[in-house]
Amino acid sequence: MRLEGWHLIIIIVLALVLFAAPKLPSMARSIGQSMRIFKSEVREMKKDGSSEAKDSQDSSNPVEGKVVGHPDVNTKNNGETDVPPANRV
Repeated sequence: MRLEGWHLIIIIVLALVLFAAPKLPSMARSIGQSMRIFKSEVREMKKDGSSEAKDSQDSSNPVEGKVVGHPDVNTKNNGETDVPPANRV
């Protein structure tokens, strides 16, 4: 008599039922929790990827603004600052 693949599967299932029966519910519970965590992480990665794509599109446009000094700088040093003047126009 020759053992085939499905014979081995039946033997493994019987061994699990006989010797690991008390541990099966906790194993199933831990597998379920792992799957839940995996799904939530995949969902977060997809959400982060879409927000990064939006951020990269927003950061490609230059932002223009006016550099404003602190109001106390002019009063303490009589209008002189220890910061060199900006080269930008």
